[in-house]
Amino acid sequence: MKSIYILLLIIISSIVSAQETEKIYSIIEGISPLRIEKDIKKLVSFGTRHTLSDTLSESRGIGAARRWIKSEFDAISKNCNQCLDVFYQKNYFTPKDGDRIIKPVWINNVVAIQKGTKHPNRYIIMSGDIDSRISDPNNFTEDSPGANDNASGMAGTIEAARVLSKYSFENSIIYLGLAGEEQGLFGGKGFAKHAKDMGWELIGILNNDMIGNIKGVDGVIDNRTFRIFSEPVPANESEKARQARRFYGGEVDGISRQLARYVHKTVKRYMPEMNPMMVYRLDRFGRGGHHRPFNDVGYAGIRIMEAHENYVMQHQDIRVENSIAYGDVISGVDFDYAKKLTAVNAINLASLAWAPPAVKNISIGGIVQASVKFKWDKVVDSNVAGYKIYWRDTTSPTWQYERFVGDIDSFTLDGIVIDNFFFGISTVGKNGFESPVVFPNGIFRN
Repeated sequence: MKSIYILLLIIISSIVSAQETEKIYSIIEGISPLRIEKDIKKLVSFGTRHTLSDTLSESRGIGAARRWIKSEFDAISKNCNQCLDVFYQKNYFTPKDGDRIIKPVWINNVVAIQKGTKHPNRYIIMSGDIDSRISDPNNFTEDSPGANDNASGMAGTIEAARVLSKYSFENSIIYLGLAGEEQGLFGGKGFAKHAKDMGWELIGILNNDMIGNIKGVDGVIDNRTFRIFSEPVPANESEKARQARRFYGGEVDGISRQLARYVHKTVKRYMPEMNPMMVYRLDRFGRGGHHRPFNDVGYAGIRIMEAHENYVMQHQDIRVENSIAYGDVISGVDFDYAKKLTAVNAINLASLAWAPPAVKNISIGGIVQASVKFKWDKVVDSNVAGYKIYWRDTTSPTWQYERFVGDIDSFTLDGIVIDNFFFGISTVGKNGFESPVVFPNGIFRN
C-alpha cells in the first residue's frame, strides 16, 4: 500500500508540476530587455548615484535616483492592486564608521515587499545596488554613470518585481535596492540588521551585482555564462558545528552553498541554454558584495553576476587613455544578457516562493553498515507532498542522485555506504516545487 501511495503522489505531482512549469516559462518570457534598457538609461541619467552625492536635486544624485526607484515600485504596486509594501529602510553613518564615509549620511535602502499568502514571515530577496563610484571612491561630485555596476542589477530587480507581481506566492518576496555598497556594504549591513530585529525568516538573498557585460577584459565574449558565488559554511557557525565537520563532512555544504546549488539546478532545468558557473568562494578574490552582510549574521546569500568582467569599465573615471576608453557607460551593457540573468533570478524567486518550508532538523546514521538511515522533523504545511533524499559523490559540486520517499519522517536508503557520499533532504510541495536541500545536522547510531 505504501508503494502505491507514493506512486499516486508522484503521478499527481507530475500533473501539477507540468502546470507550474508553464508558469515558470511564462515568467521567463515576461522579462523585457527593452524595459531593462529603459531603466538602466534612467539610472545613468542621474549623473552620479554616489552614496554621498546630492539628495535634494530632482534630477541628479542618489536622492533623485532612490526616489525614482521608489516611484517605480509604487507604480508596480498600483498595477497589482497594492500588492507591494514599498518603503525606505535607512541607517545613519558617520566618518567613524569607515574611511569612505567622509561626511555623515543617511543610507536609504528602497524596499518593496510582496507578502506571501501562507508564510508572510518567510522571505526570499532579490537585490541590486543603487549607488555608483569612479576611480576615487570618495569623489561624490563628478559623473559616475554606473551603467553596469550596478544599474544593471537594480534594473533587473525592478523588472523582476514587474513580472512576479502578477502572481501570488505562499512565501514573501523582497525586491531590494541597497545603497552604500561602494562605501563599505553599509546598506546591506543595515538591512540585515533590520531583518534580524524584525524576526524575519530569510530563505536567502540573491544579490545581483553587474549582470550586463558580456565582453571580458580577458578578450572573451560570452552571453550565456554567469557566475554564482557562495561561501562554504556560515561565518557565524558554532564551534560545535566546526568540530563535527572534521568527522562528518560538510565543508562545502552550508546554507549559502545549498542556495547556489538550487539556482544551478533550476537554471539547468528551465533555461538549459544558460551556463551557470558555481564559484566556491564568498566573492571575487579579495573583493566584496552586498550578500556578505547577510552571510555575516547567518543568512543564506549568494552573488549572481556576469562571468567575464571588464575592469576598464569598473570604478573608472570617464576618459580615453592610450586609445582605451575607460568608464562604466551605457555602451558597455548588453540588455539581452541582462534580461537572461534577470530571468535567472525571477524563476528562482518564484520557485522558492512557491515551495514549502525546508526541513530544520535532520539526523543521519549508518556507520559500518551497507545502508544510510535518516530521521527528520516533518514540516507542518498543507502543501507538503513529501520529502526527497539527495546524495552525491564527495567530490561532486552538485547533487547527482535523488529519491522521493513520501510524506514520512524517517527512511533507510539500502545498498548505499554512508562513507562514500554526502546526503541531504528537501521538502517537496504538492505543486511540484521544492525547498533548498538541507544537509544533516544531527547524528544517530542505532
